[in-house]
Amino acid sequence: MLKISNLHTYYGAIHALKGLDMEVGQGEIVSLIGSNGAGKSTLLNTIIGVTKSSKGTVVFEGKDITNAPPYKMTQIKISISPEGREVFPELTVEENLRLGAYIVKDREAIQQGYDRVYELFPRLKERFRQQAGTLSGGEQQMLAVGRALMSDPKLLLLDEPSLGLAPNFVAMIFEMIRQINRQGVTILLIEQNANMALQTSDRAYVIENGLVTMQGAAKDIAADPRIKKAYLGIG
Repeated sequence: MLKISNLHTYYGAIHALKGLDMEVGQGEIVSLIGSNGAGKSTLLNTIIGVTKSSKGTVVFEGKDITNAPPYKMTQIKISISPEGREVFPELTVEENLRLGAYIVKDREAIQQGYDRVYELFPRLKERFRQQAGTLSGGEQQMLAVGRALMSDPKLLLLDEPSLGLAPNFVAMIFEMIRQINRQGVTILLIEQNANMALQTSDRAYVIENGLVTMQGAAKDIAADPRIKKAYLGIG
């Protein structure tokens, strides 16, 4: 579904991605793990065109989308739930969700989007008239993911969905990720909580200094002694 080849991206003089290769197959949950500054968020920003690459290709469903403008992503069925949630605090839950479906003109499809999100996140249905800025951190994360789902994506990019959340919300978010995937959505997941990410994913990539240093089945990555020591706090 998604194939990234020899991708190079710079931030000014900083060479953030140094010839990165990776693939995400249809129906998979693939996680990216790595330390802060390894290039994980840069990769997502490069996929969606927020950050431009200097070399390499990003191909989605057989079409080259390298450096395509961000507004095109929703049209081709790629959505992102960004790091830090970035909900609109003055708008209600329902208004935030509606922004996620800004390209959808069919009222029935928009209503189906609301129904899907409220089924996944009953808490949001209870608070649909509430301003997003008054929600808890976990509820705002639900809203950010729900907003990304309103355009009915084929590929969902999740950037640090559990960051700063209480343990009960972390468990809830990862169960939600599995549930979304069971609905047929392919997921590329960036997550500092490597243990939960590897438990949830089919496959995983380890990124260090802008390069993939390890890849494979998530269970095999989790069992590797180097990963246990560096990311799981074991050994």
